[in-house]
Amino acid sequence: MKEKMKKLSDILKVVFGYGIMISLFVGGLTFFGYVAALIVGGDTAVKICDFISNTVNKNMIYLSTIMILLGLVTMYLAGEKALTPSQSKKSKTD
Repeated sequence: MKEKMKKLSDILKVVFGYGIMISLFVGGLTFFGYVAALIVGGDTAVKICDFISNTVNKNMIYLSTIMILLGLVTMYLAGEKALTPSQSKKSKTD
C-alpha cells in the first residue's frame, strides 16, 4: 500500500510542479499585460485591463488554489511533515 501511495505522490508532485509553474508564468504575463495597457492607453487599455482582471486573474486564482490543495494532498500521501517542527537528536562530540 505504501508503494502505491509513493507512486501516486510522485505523479502528483510532477502535476503540482507544472501547475505552479503555469501559475507563475501567467502571473508574469499579467504584469506585462498591464504594462502594455499603460503604454497603449485609452479605451484599448481599459479593455486589456478588464480582460486580465475578469478572465485571467479569476482562472489563475482557481488554478493556484487547486494546485495548493494538490500539493497538500501530495505531502500527506508521501508522509512528509514539512509544516511541523522536528526535534533533531544532536550527538555530543567531545
